Amino acid sequence: MSDPTSGMARDTLGVDVGGTTIKGIRVSPAGEVLAEHRLPTPVPDPTGERVTEAVAEVVAALGGHGGAPVGVVVPGIVDEDLGVAVLSANIGFSSAPVKRLLEARLGTPVAFGQDVRAGALAELRSGAGREQSGVVAFVAVGTGIAAAILVDGSALVSGGWVGEIGQPVLGSGPHAGSRIEEIASAGATARRAGERDARAVARRVADGDAAAIAVWTETVSVLADALAGIAATVAPPTIILGGGLAQAGDLLFDPLRAELGRRLSGMRVPHLVPAKHGDVAGALGAAFLAQDIATPSGVAS
Repeated sequence: MSDPTSGMARDTLGVDVGGTTIKGIRVSPAGEVLAEHRLPTPVPDPTGERVTEAVAEVVAALGGHGGAPVGVVVPGIVDEDLGVAVLSANIGFSSAPVKRLLEARLGTPVAFGQDVRAGALAELRSGAGREQSGVVAFVAVGTGIAAAILVDGSALVSGGWVGEIGQPVLGSGPHAGSRIEEIASAGATARRAGERDARAVARRVADGDAAAIAVWTETVSVLADALAGIAATVAPPTIILGGGLAQAGDLLFDPLRAELGRRLSGMRVPHLVPAKHGDVAGALGAAFLAQDIATPSGVAS
């Protein structure tokens, strides 16, 4: 695979609008993250106008774009061709023309995309998926849960609806009637344990706190169900797990691998690996998207 940073002539900016936090990074021509700036995501924002102003603030904090394209990715159902954030459970977008708003506000071309597909792009080009070919799945477990499915380097899109694995409603068990991400996302895990974030829950689990362990066990079980669905449907040899919950390391991966294996008895169990780029994978993927429109002859996604 070609060097993902070849042809970069100047710094690029990538901005990932998450359900909780907007993450922006400045990336050097060599692919090094030079600066990072974060802001809380202004929610709800059905029109995209509040998010546009927050992105402009992040771009300014990173030193401006210097006329170069800026990459911006958002969660939910995204129509990249029209530049529209169709729907987002966590931000509240409702057919918001985000690309047009951003280009008018920033005064530069904007490479617009969906956050999880951008994270998958970053991991494929320079992260945990760099040596992978064929079918690769990237799953982000943060404020919500979503997946991107790559086939020979290209993402399946199907109108933007591919990968919304956090949205199905649980039909049985103690959480029947709740969506998967309302139980197993990093944000939901923290809320159910009465903590500010999933890291605090993980610390309590490591310390042997029974209540935190109960919450964690439920999270792992529901997440394993969602990953098993991916494995049974598209059979990726590897599933790359990113987002805030993946920062827990072996505390998450060890029981999750065991639960996934139990659900896939007699089937090929995918290799479960952490994302190399952590929770900035989406922002780095956005920077790659910006580089692609600045140098169209560069590496294809």
